[in-house]
Amino acid sequence: MSTYAIIKTGGKQVKIEVGQAIYVEKINAEAGSEVTFNEVVLIGGDKTVVGTPVVEGATVVGTIEKQGKQKKVVTFKYKPKKGSHRKQGHRQPYTKVIINAINA
Repeated sequence: MSTYAIIKTGGKQVKIEVGQAIYVEKINAEAGSEVTFNEVVLIGGDKTVVGTPVVEGATVVGTIEKQGKQKKVVTFKYKPKKGSHRKQGHRQPYTKVIINAINA
């Protein structure tokens, strides 16, 4: 059974394995640089370690592959019989990270 981890980043929890590509909320760093996630909630595999609330001394190291924006989400607000409407678009920024190592 391969080792996996659950980390907290950008207000979300993500299950990861080594070599996996994940999309997380934007991290302010250049593409090609390394990033370390310190908030490891769980490490699983042969022996499972659950944090209270995080696993002490555990880190996950990854490389930032690219920065980007997701597809546009359009919101359209409309008030009937008033001739009032508003259209607004939003593109959420993201960071693509390749996981290099899980250090328990």
